[in-house]
Amino acid sequence: MSKSKSSIIVAVTLIVTILLSFVAVIGIGSNKMGSASNIKLGLDLAGGVSITYEATEKNPSQKDMTDTVYKLQKRAETYSTEAEVYQEGSNRITIEIPGVTDADAVLEELGKPGSLEFFVASTTSGQAADVVLEGSAVKNAEAKITQDETTGAKDYVVELTLTSEGAETFGEVTEANQGKQIMIAYDNDVICSPYVKQAIYDGKPVITGMENFDAAEELASYIRIGGLSLKLEKIRSNVVGAKLGDEALKTSLIAGAIGLALVIIFMCVMFRIPGIVSSIALILYTVLELVVLNAFNITLTLPGIAGIILSIGMAVDANVIIFVRIREEISSGKSVKTAIKTGFSKALSAIVDGNVTTLIAALVLGLKGSGSVKGFAQTLAIGIVISMFTALVVTRLLINAFYVLGAKSEKLYGKQKERATIDFLGKKMVYFIISGALIISGFIGMGVYAAKGDNVLNYSLEFMGGDTTQITFKENISDDKITSELIPIFEGVTGDANVQKQRIEDSNDVIIKTRELTEDERAKLNDALIEKYNIQSSDIQSESISSTVSGEMKRDAIVSVVIAAVCMLIYIWFRFKDIRFASSSVLALLHDVLVVLAFYAIARVSVGNTFIACMLTIVGYSINATIVVFDRVRENMSILRNKGKLEEIANISITQTLTRSVYTSLTTFVMVLLLWILGVSSIREFAAPLMVGIVCGCYSSVCLAATIWYMMKKYIGKTAK
Repeated sequence: MSKSKSSIIVAVTLIVTILLSFVAVIGIGSNKMGSASNIKLGLDLAGGVSITYEATEKNPSQKDMTDTVYKLQKRAETYSTEAEVYQEGSNRITIEIPGVTDADAVLEELGKPGSLEFFVASTTSGQAADVVLEGSAVKNAEAKITQDETTGAKDYVVELTLTSEGAETFGEVTEANQGKQIMIAYDNDVICSPYVKQAIYDGKPVITGMENFDAAEELASYIRIGGLSLKLEKIRSNVVGAKLGDEALKTSLIAGAIGLALVIIFMCVMFRIPGIVSSIALILYTVLELVVLNAFNITLTLPGIAGIILSIGMAVDANVIIFVRIREEISSGKSVKTAIKTGFSKALSAIVDGNVTTLIAALVLGLKGSGSVKGFAQTLAIGIVISMFTALVVTRLLINAFYVLGAKSEKLYGKQKERATIDFLGKKMVYFIISGALIISGFIGMGVYAAKGDNVLNYSLEFMGGDTTQITFKENISDDKITSELIPIFEGVTGDANVQKQRIEDSNDVIIKTRELTEDERAKLNDALIEKYNIQSSDIQSESISSTVSGEMKRDAIVSVVIAAVCMLIYIWFRFKDIRFASSSVLALLHDVLVVLAFYAIARVSVGNTFIACMLTIVGYSINATIVVFDRVRENMSILRNKGKLEEIANISITQTLTRSVYTSLTTFVMVLLLWILGVSSIREFAAPLMVGIVCGCYSSVCLAATIWYMMKKYIGKTAK
């Protein structure tokens, strides 16, 4: 590479980084297109629209209410993956959609939730016969554009997805009624009458002949919302403010900015020229993340911020792995030029395997998960792809360019200090005792609380449901007063930091959501509000609400995590050619999850949506850290196969990767620590267990993962030397 070409690479990278930073921070044009301020935020950070429906049936069964809540959740997720749907009282359902400010527009697009029925026309005049299929048999309806293979003409269609029972019934109906019309009626009005061309048993019928895409989308919307167990009518709609308040977003942004600055300073001090290169790459990574979130209109919530924090940690990790490798090569006597080339080459497998493993988990969680799980997966997947690009492409180009431009001295890169091999495996019984004690303490804590009649974990209103309190103030109350005065009143009564607030725009009303209150707590709360704000008891309205994380959503989350773990196990098995590497990784991951669960149980930190985000973050962080250690074990096994025992190889590998483990954990920990220091109470409840998980992830990757692998090699399959 010539000096002129190197100068161009550095200049172009700096210009692109500056331009993208301008776009991300300021934006383009009068509407500030591309600015981070235009990123769609979730209900917890920015608010949105709240629509409440009531069942027309007087006493709907709980089964029908639960089924309707889950189906409406899936419908609402077409607007945002972070939409929330929950039951209010015995016969009402509230839908909350973030990032929307026009309730009427949502109502028009969502449609009135009525009944949907499929009839077979008994005569050519279209007179309806008996009902052959109920709307509840429809899982989804989607507008699509197809193209005729012969003429190339476009056709606007609606593709239905039926339940397994619905598919079987529909197959029998279409088999018996080929050539006839099947009428689809919404609230007894026929909205479509397609002809049956052939028997359809695959549960994927397609309605053709729509005049345009808007017509297809309108029909699909009616079918989607009509396929409910109950008929609903709207009773109110409001534009509501952020659940966590503006302060939560502001402090999170400040913490992120300070954290990124500290990480950049740390990298520059510890790695010199490579540190400067990584700083440019990290800034580019950050602005690219913001631009992509904006471009793809992804809703950002607190769990999404967790995904970004994890991906920043992984971006730092990739650079640390590369730079430590370069130092090792320089220490072995190689020239700086050769060390750079060899360092990138040797670091590649660890970076790719660690990131791909986590990416697999993110993709599975995105496809199978719901709500906050899906939002977390989206931001994590985007972050992983961008971090791999900046680490493997941008960092490589820049560091080679800096070398050509004159940064050739070993002093500018540093040498890896000789470190005596630490006998980690010799202390394996100590690790097992510590880990066992930590995990068992969690189960003991759960048992103690269960014996006292409490929940084994401190479930928040997202998991257990709770109460909503709507207060009508005499005059508009500021956000600062809500945060500094009103929220502390509720926290003082409930003893719970997981309190959510929502302001109803164009009114003096504020809604506060808490865990379920006892009669004494309710009375105490009302007295405190009346005394503090000089309002009447009639100005305080309360209602019980169901959990926003339904049983089906919990099931989706558990199933998606299990599938993700299996997929990661298979990938590691394939890459390392030994299932003991894979099973050791999963066991280390399980250990970290159980230790953090013990922290939740003993510290009584609220278990809500942030709990899911925290656990998913730990899963991604833990598996990535373990992969780095195992990659070095694999490499050393091929080098030292006939020269050392497996125990020695494991100890050497852990020692060699110790710098990476400590540096990566430290930089990620600092990012989360700043969230804990600067954040509001609900943010701190998210940050505290995450810090425990980061420390635990470092501990398990250094002390447990290779130890478990060695024990398996010794006692399962071939005997260790």
